[in-house]
Amino acid sequence: MSAGQDRSALMATYTPADPVFVRGSGTELFDEDGRRYLDFIGGLAVISLGHSHPVVAAAIAEQAGTLNHVSNLYRNALAPEVASTIDRLVGGGEVPAGGQVFFCNSGAEANECAIKLARRWNGAGRHGVVATLGSFHGRTLATLAATGQPEKHVPFAPVPEGFAHVPFDDPAAIADALASKDAGAVLLEPIQGEGGVVVPSSDYLAKVRELCDEHRALLIVDEIQTGLGRTGHWFAFQAQGLRPDIVTMAKALGNGMPVGACWARAEVAAAFGPGDHGSTFGGQPLALSAARATLAVMEDEGVCARAQRAGARLAQGLGGLPGVLDVRGAGLLLAARLGGEHAKEAAARALAGGLLVNAVRPDALRVAPPLLVSDQEIDEALAILSGVLGEVRG
Repeated sequence: MSAGQDRSALMATYTPADPVFVRGSGTELFDEDGRRYLDFIGGLAVISLGHSHPVVAAAIAEQAGTLNHVSNLYRNALAPEVASTIDRLVGGGEVPAGGQVFFCNSGAEANECAIKLARRWNGAGRHGVVATLGSFHGRTLATLAATGQPEKHVPFAPVPEGFAHVPFDDPAAIADALASKDAGAVLLEPIQGEGGVVVPSSDYLAKVRELCDEHRALLIVDEIQTGLGRTGHWFAFQAQGLRPDIVTMAKALGNGMPVGACWARAEVAAAFGPGDHGSTFGGQPLALSAARATLAVMEDEGVCARAQRAGARLAQGLGGLPGVLDVRGAGLLLAARLGGEHAKEAAARALAGGLLVNAVRPDALRVAPPLLVSDQEIDEALAILSGVLGEVRG
């Protein structure tokens, strides 16, 4: 712990590592002693353009000196533009998808909105949501209940009812769950991030879409970690040509500024009326100035193509490291599966060596660097990991 840092006034909900980071630039972070680190966590897939991106920083600074907040009781000059951009990106980037957007502050709130919207759309009697084991959808009570990790439910029981969990990548299990008379929606991640960067079979999402159509259920795709270029597409569902009813996003949307969004097909979005849902800070000018600048830079820099190219280099390099059995993921959301349960030790040693990675599972290291990461930075990170993994195996 940094000298002079007293954390006694903070709730102990995290066990932070020792470095106190005080400055960042691109893929680099610097601690209070001036030591340099490579950030291959990216704030948990948040800092997609890198730390302190000049265009985003300038937009935030300008807006901070102009207008921060007025509440949603009044019109917002930025909201329609950012919502239109999101709608176009959901459609693939060229033409609008024909949906509408609710702005909030985080991924959990985006999923809360999706769950409430599904209940409003389906009406009484079809409030059930089918989710998958190993999933992560947030830490509010409803999104925790949706999360398919039962051990996380225990300390907060009873969690809200109405959620069923089935194995991931198992269409037959989805079909069985949708046969329940109260099931009105399916909520899933196209790639399970916190579950260990688990990629489903190539036809899984398409089969789930067919099942939702058959049972008149909504398909909600949680793109909070995978969305906005991270996997090499604007949204991971696009790799399979999917048509979701609702898409949630956050993390990368503001490049570090808290902002999330829930997109829904227009006819589904119409189920909400004034007063059905809201957020005091959702869509305020300061957050949306960051989102507008972030999305503009993403398009200008061609981040989807960059993620595909850089991700291929990183995946190939990870696959050749000592003790790595295989590499899972897409684009720049990857996990190296290790031959033993020493991911936590490896992540700690990597940090000591100047590299941030995440032990997402006991046997898996997750990497999610900025989408603008350079080849040189990838090679430097691989060199650090090579040494680390050689040590933990020995």
